[in-house]
Amino acid sequence: MIASLTLQTRTVFASVLLLAAVGCRSKPPSETHHTQIGWRPIGKWSGRGDTQTDSFNIESTQWRIKWSTKGASAPDAGKFHVVVHSAVSGRPLQEAVEHQGNGQGIAYVSEEPRLFHLVIDSSGVDWSIAVEEAVVGEAQAPR
Repeated sequence: MIASLTLQTRTVFASVLLLAAVGCRSKPPSETHHTQIGWRPIGKWSGRGDTQTDSFNIESTQWRIKWSTKGASAPDAGKFHVVVHSAVSGRPLQEAVEHQGNGQGIAYVSEEPRLFHLVIDSSGVDWSIAVEEAVVGEAQAPR
């Protein structure tokens, strides 16, 4: 329960930071342009069992891990645990996902830009993850 609450708290905190970053503009928005947040794909991995991903570069301070698990023999059977590591020092930075059984979700990460890798500890489930980086830009409103 505490790990789940911690993940929810991190998700809310990351969302608030992202909204605050969008709200801090130096010039007022025009009627034909508005700020939009998008997600750029960085990498995808899938498997069964333990692994460490290749290193990947994140250039913004906000990114997310979209994950899913399936193939558990019972509703709460199997485990899936993902930890974000610095690919520079190798040290663990954040526990991103801890889940049992089949499921899916999104874990938000807020770290300084650098190289990262993920360490996945899993048993009894097939898993897939996709890493996406937040990008903020101006979008032209339809006329």
